[in-house]
Amino acid sequence: MNDRVKYWVDLSDYDYETAEAMLVSGRYLYVGFMCHSTIEKILKASFSLKNQESAPYSHSLSYLAKKAGVYDHFPVEFKDFLDVLEPLNIEARYPSHKEKLIQSLTRLKCEELLINTRELHQWIKARL
Repeated sequence: MNDRVKYWVDLSDYDYETAEAMLVSGRYLYVGFMCHSTIEKILKASFSLKNQESAPYSHSLSYLAKKAGVYDHFPVEFKDFLDVLEPLNIEARYPSHKEKLIQSLTRLKCEELLINTRELHQWIKARL
């Protein structure tokens, strides 16, 4: 694994651990945000490995997955999960979206996000 790929993998692992810590502390908005970030960064690791170049400046998970060449190999559940994660990056950043998002991110929902994030993260990581 080259340094660029390792950089993204390490950041992705760190973000997943942060998502877990946010669950414990009850900061559910940031559980979702960090789950998105976890997958974004592991996809950037996959892109960097495949293309031997810097990852694109994008937060779009489906775009990154396609550019990394993994999207077409995802089971349907992973593709559907990307659709769940996709808005958590943007909506967590803007005040007009935060209140509605906070109400939808219950502890149970966040636990589910973490489980699904871990599964997708491990699936991508195993292919690096």
